[in-house]
Amino acid sequence: MSIYAINKRATFDYELLDKMEGGLALAGFEVKAIKTGHISLKGAFVTIKDNELYLTNAHIPAYQQKNTPESYDPYRSRKVLVHKRELKSLIGKIKQKGLTLVPIKVYSKRRLIKLEFAVGKGKRMMDKREDIKEREANISIRRALRGNKT
Repeated sequence: MSIYAINKRATFDYELLDKMEGGLALAGFEVKAIKTGHISLKGAFVTIKDNELYLTNAHIPAYQQKNTPESYDPYRSRKVLVHKRELKSLIGKIKQKGLTLVPIKVYSKRRLIKLEFAVGKGKRMMDKREDIKEREANISIRRALRGNKT
């Protein structure tokens, strides 16, 4: 399994509750672009339209600019393929106040391109500050322990 893109802001901006995976419906040249590492999940999110999931605002540039259709939009919405029972449970969870679907990473599983996403609850600024303080405290503890061993 190789990882092509990770959304680093997801864990910082959201408290992730349930993680799920789904396939992505892509064009052939988009698959080639992803496999060469040309994908960005920055600012991307998962939406529900007409009882289907879509990855919105993810940037996948053309693999070869001259061989792509003129009407190609690198930010177009791409369908996320999940089972119906998973979709129904997601719709029920999203109807709760303050929950959203956040893409976490894009990776390959066997020969397929998969998207890992999670149900997330937005963090407040106070929560983010606490996370930063905790991370800095852990770093200083590790430095102190490493200094004592040498």
